[in-house]
Amino acid sequence: MLSGLDPSGGAGIQADIQAITSLGGHPLPVLTCLTVQDTKNVYGAEAIDPAIIKQQLECLDNDIPIHAVKTGAMGNAAVVKVLMEFLDRHPELPLIVDPVIKAAGGGDLADDELVKAMKGSLFARAEMITPNGVELLQLGDCDSESQAADKLLSAGCKSVLATGGHGTGPRIINTLYSTGQEPMNWQLERIGANEYHGTGCTLAAAISAGIASGLSSRAAISQAQNYVSRTLSSALSIGQGQRVPNRGIPWER
Repeated sequence: MLSGLDPSGGAGIQADIQAITSLGGHPLPVLTCLTVQDTKNVYGAEAIDPAIIKQQLECLDNDIPIHAVKTGAMGNAAVVKVLMEFLDRHPELPLIVDPVIKAAGGGDLADDELVKAMKGSLFARAEMITPNGVELLQLGDCDSESQAADKLLSAGCKSVLATGGHGTGPRIINTLYSTGQEPMNWQLERIGANEYHGTGCTLAAAISAGIASGLSSRAAISQAQNYVSRTLSSALSIGQGQRVPNRGIPWER
């Protein structure tokens, strides 16, 4: 997976590592950017040299079988270009994209050039993208979730999982939009009154672990949602901001 470093350990590449490991996968972490953040917000970010990322991808590919690719915060448009060059050589690899644009606290994790690069190339290659409601409306440039999803699907993405964790109400509604199929909804109990730091990363990483292990997209989503719910039932209060998923809990399939 390619993602950014969250020094609080709540989100980013540490979330990916913990979630994928918990679900029986072996993560291959490639760092895309360094961030300044805590459990309250993101205050800055700096991309890793894309040349190093290219070397890392080539090195891993020459040594280890790769069964799926998951992305989080991408750093900048040059990193997207490097990843696309790698994926062009591996058309069989499923790609799960968590389109990290803003932190829950409001801090930016993607500038306009990066968003344009993701929409112009990365999304069209994706097996699934997993935006929250705010990100989906921003990416679709409209006020309707379904219309925004249709725009992303028409651009080439196979499916869009619109996550409802940023909403309100007693239940979270996640909706899977796929080309040529009726939307599919999952309704989950909302655990706690507040949002959490790192749930989007955890969910997308868990989905990628399921797909890498051979599960269908829908089965991978169901497994990932169950896993995330368990991590939130014992969420950790590590700082003064949002609680973080407890991804260290034992997981039984």
